[in-house]
Parts: sequence; structure tokens; C-alpha cells
Amino acid sequence: MSASPDQQANSSAKQGFALGISIVAAALLFVAGLVSVFQGISAIANDELFVVGRNYVFEFDLTAWGWIHLILGIIGILIAGGLAVGADWARIAAIVIASLSIIAQFLWLPYYPAWAILIIVLDLIVIWAVSTWNPNNAYNL
Repeated sequence: MSASPDQQANSSAKQGFALGISIVAAALLFVAGLVSVFQGISAIANDELFVVGRNYVFEFDLTAWGWIHLILGIIGILIAGGLAVGADWARIAAIVIASLSIIAQFLWLPYYPAWAILIIVLDLIVIWAVSTWNPNNAYNL
């Protein structure tokens, strides 16, 4: 039993949409990883940060945070490459690394809130894109 031209066009469009989501997820994970790498390098290079509050000043040693962000960023970039080539392992790995990145960025909020919020949003979009993209069911949608 062959599919009608309308069904073929519809499934082809949905497959294209699924492919587009996977490319977006890979690109966003790459960008989030790259920003994390830059955060890590910045924290390692300048390991003292003064956060001024209402009536107090805290001094933080950021070297450990820098290494955490650097490692998470590099892993994220590698996984983004896996997503870009369609590796099955990369989908689950992307969700795991984006989740770990969200936790790290949440803990990083007191240091640089704007960057942390930006990466949290990118990671949430990556998780959504990877979890909604199902190449096996793209033709059946």
C-alpha cells in the first residue's frame, strides 16, 4: 500500500521539521558550551571576584568554578558535534549535559547573573528540542 502524494508531502515536511529541531539543538548546545568555555577561561584567568552586597563584601576564589565551566563547556561542544551528525548517544548525552549545566549555572548566579540566566535559557531550549525531536517517528506524525 503506497502513500498518497499528500501523505508523502506531509511526512516529508515533518521530517524536515524534525531535522531542523535537531540542528537547532546542536547549534544551541554548541553556543551554550562555547559560552561556558569562555566563562571557565575567564574565571581561571581572574580567580578573584568581589561581590559587593548591601553592607558587606565577599571574596571568592573562582578557579574551581572556572574548571567546572570549562569542562562542561568542552563536553557540551563535543556532544553538539554528535547531535549534528545524528548520533543516537548524543540525544541522551545532550539532555544530561544540559541538565548539569543548568545546575552549575544556577549555582553561578551570584557571580554573573546575566550570563548564567542566558545559558540556563539556552540549556532549557536544548533539552526541549532534543526531547521533542524523534527521528524514528518523524514519518508517522
